[in-house]
Amino acid sequence: MQLTPYHAKYFAYELTKRCSSNSIGKLAASLSDAQVDLNPHQVEAALFAFQSPLSKGAILADEVGLGKTIEAGILLSQKWAERKRKLLIITPSSLRKQWNQELIDKFFLPSMILETKPFNHEIKKGNLNPFNQSEIVICSFHFARTKEAYIKQIDWDLVVIDEAHHMRNVYKPTSRIANTIEAAVIHCPKLLLTATPLQNALLELYGLVSVIDDYAFGDLKNFKNQFSRLMDKGED
Repeated sequence: MQLTPYHAKYFAYELTKRCSSNSIGKLAASLSDAQVDLNPHQVEAALFAFQSPLSKGAILADEVGLGKTIEAGILLSQKWAERKRKLLIITPSSLRKQWNQELIDKFFLPSMILETKPFNHEIKKGNLNPFNQSEIVICSFHFARTKEAYIKQIDWDLVVIDEAHHMRNVYKPTSRIANTIEAAVIHCPKLLLTATPLQNALLELYGLVSVIDDYAFGDLKNFKNQFSRLMDKGED
C-alpha cells in the first residue's frame, strides 16, 4: 500500500499525539488488539487511575466479578505501550497462574511467575536480580516478603497488588508481610485491587490508603482524632 502525503501525515499524528492523562484517547492505541469486551465502568476506572500523572497510585474496589483484573490489565497495557515495562504484580499464590494466563490471552502481554525455582535459575544464569526482567513479573505475597531487598532495587513503573485487603493492617508493627511489602515498593506508583477495602474497622481504610500515600491522612493519631466519631469506641 502506497501512502499519500495526507495519509502519512495522519498516521504520523496518530502515532505521536499526546493525550491528557484522563482522556479515552490515551487508552485507544494500547487496547486496539486486546481480546476483551470492555464495560464502561472498567474504562472509567482505568481513566480514574490515570487521572493525575503525579498520583502515587489508586485503589480500585469494585465488587467481586466486576472486572478489577481487566481494569488492571488496561493500565498494564498502557504502561507497556509507553515502553514503561518495569511492571510487578503481587498476588495470593493461588492467583498467580490466572494472572499469567489472562495477561497473555486477553492483552497479549508477556509475563513470568517468579518463585523459588526460577529465581534460583536466574541467579545461576548470572542475573543477580531475577526481578529485573523484560516481562511483567508475577509473585506471591510471601515470596515478595522474602525478596524485599531485590524488589527494592528496581525502579518499578507500576506495582499491582491484588487482593490488597491483605495489606489493610500495614499500620500495625505486627503485620510483617504488609510492612515488608510496603517498604519494598514505597517509592513506586501502585494499584491496589480489593473487593473488601473495609471489613472490620475504619482503620483498615487508613492502612490501605497509607500503602499508596503515607501522608494522605497524616499519622495514625491524626486519623483517629479526625474520624473518632465514625470509629468504634473499642477500636485500637
